[in-house]
Amino acid sequence: MADKDLNKLFHETLKDIYYAERKILKALPKMARGAQDPKLKAAFEKHKDETEGQIERLQQVFELIGKRPQGKTCDAIEGIISEGEEILDEFKGEPALDAGLVAAAQAVEHYEIARYGTLKTWAQSLGLNEAVTLIDQTLAEEKKTDADLSKLGETAANLKAKKAA
Repeated sequence: MADKDLNKLFHETLKDIYYAERKILKALPKMARGAQDPKLKAAFEKHKDETEGQIERLQQVFELIGKRPQGKTCDAIEGIISEGEEILDEFKGEPALDAGLVAAAQAVEHYEIARYGTLKTWAQSLGLNEAVTLIDQTLAEEKKTDADLSKLGETAANLKAKKAA
């Protein structure tokens, strides 16, 4: 039985975020279709393209550690995506829909930022310099997406939702 050391923890967390990214990739088109604001639709579509690249980078990290790319069910992302789907259903056609979608998307981003930040730190500790570079690229994209979502929320979605109140 393998020791439960940082290498094992890194691998298990990598499987978690790999599963999460693939799940997010499937959810983004539905979010884009549901969004009312064209800028929010475009943001979801852009992030779908980025997510495809992030999955490819994760596959490279798996390769670097000599493991095949494999996901393991991530209950956290399942719950976050489920909440986003509830917002889509409950607020369809309503002024607050986009504000809710921004909030749901930011919950996803915050989860990803937490995971990638941890993986980057562990990769540094393990001397996986190529993995650090790959993970850091994704971490930067996730932080930018979060900032872009904040801007969309503050300049459009939240205002529209508030005016309707």
